[in-house]
Amino acid sequence: MSSTRSTLRVTGVAIRTMLALTLVLGLGYTLLITGIGQLLLPWQANGSPLSDDRGSALIGQPATDADGDALPQYFQPRPSAAGDGYDGSASGGSNLGPENPDLVAAIEQRRAEVAAREGVDPAQVPADAVTASASGLDPHISVAYALLQVPRVAAARHLPEHEVRGLVESRIQGRDLGFLGDERINVAELNLALDERERE
Repeated sequence: MSSTRSTLRVTGVAIRTMLALTLVLGLGYTLLITGIGQLLLPWQANGSPLSDDRGSALIGQPATDADGDALPQYFQPRPSAAGDGYDGSASGGSNLGPENPDLVAAIEQRRAEVAAREGVDPAQVPADAVTASASGLDPHISVAYALLQVPRVAAARHLPEHEVRGLVESRIQGRDLGFLGDERINVAELNLALDERERE
């Protein structure tokens, strides 16, 4: 009889403890952290949305038509190996090694396509124009790749090249902590700025 009473008491304590911890850690902690995020960093806490709600500034977007051809009036992002391209539900790289024949062939094909689109020698095409990031979702391109695209974008939008170049240069993001990585440009934000400039 006493062992049954003891078992019921222990079970009751366990259930009450589980409910209390679920409320405190499962609900209370979540609400606290969400509240702090909304108070201190609302833009980041809400997914870093672009100003026109066209997506997130943290996820690259294709700038192509329905057939997958590059739209000349937009800066092109780097290639993506995430699903069919920039698919947030399929983040990841190709997992092909640097000497894999399929990867080498894809890079050479991309290099030729970018060179033809931009009207430059294939040797001038930067590495990020032909290789995907590890996540396949990186929204950034190198300054060199952005500047390579300036003449095409300016011609497609009937804008002076120096004006488009100035917009690119105004959007350069520095190295992390001043020394990590390379200077870069968020291509989704750059394309949005171009659209907003034309609406002015």
